[in-house]
Amino acid sequence: MGEYFYHEIIKRTVVGFGNLFNNLHIQKVNKKENVINDMKVPLAYGPTQKFLAKIQQQGELNSPTQTTLPRMSFEMTSLSYDGTRKAQPTKIFKTLANGEKEKKVYLPVPYNVGFELSIIAKLNEDALQLIEQILPYFQPSVNITVDLVSTIGEKRDIPIVLENINFTDDYEGDFAGRRIIIYTISFSAKTYLFGPVPDSADPGLIRKVQVDYHTDTKLNAPREVRYIVTPDPVDAEPDDDFGFNEETIIYSDSRVYSPTQDEDYTSDE
Repeated sequence: MGEYFYHEIIKRTVVGFGNLFNNLHIQKVNKKENVINDMKVPLAYGPTQKFLAKIQQQGELNSPTQTTLPRMSFEMTSLSYDGTRKAQPTKIFKTLANGEKEKKVYLPVPYNVGFELSIIAKLNEDALQLIEQILPYFQPSVNITVDLVSTIGEKRDIPIVLENINFTDDYEGDFAGRRIIIYTISFSAKTYLFGPVPDSADPGLIRKVQVDYHTDTKLNAPREVRYIVTPDPVDAEPDDDFGFNEETIIYSDSRVYSPTQDEDYTSDE
């Protein structure tokens, strides 16, 4: 650790989750089933307790306008490692971004981000309108596409899984208090966290291959021939036009043979 990097993955996951519920409406109808009022329900990030405290601290009937109901709020509640989606940590994949050279990135680490969505209403009819606009889409998950690492163009589908639903109706109290109905829905977003992305095109290029031939298949059999291949030039990149240098070392008579030179033998010290 020590190399600075910040991909904003958790932040982007939170924003993606909130956008799912950013355009919900409720309607009021008259006896003839005509719509007389259409209201977009406000959505904010924050714990439910803050909204409840504001309502309870201004509970008098003759006070100015209080917090408008219904409304929704959501917050991130947990962050945990998901071992069921674990991949081999040494595996890598290669990607191209913004026309740049190829980059090598290690596979991401799976994490679950917990969320709670709260629906606060005065009338149960208002809350049920919102509930029925949300639940049919989760069977039990909805996928959202999140740009996890913009520098390499890594976009992934993140499943948002519905975990649990709780309901409370605060109907007790005096006549001066307000009735508060709260539906709390728990979700889990199955996201991925990436480590640092190297700036170099491919820091793990193989620039030397060495093969040893032994006189037998036994573990301690003496080595007889070593064959070495390196690119020419040594710092060549995958897209360059380059050749190879080949070298053969024969240990039985301490000679080095180079195919690039006709019968050119040298001593191996």
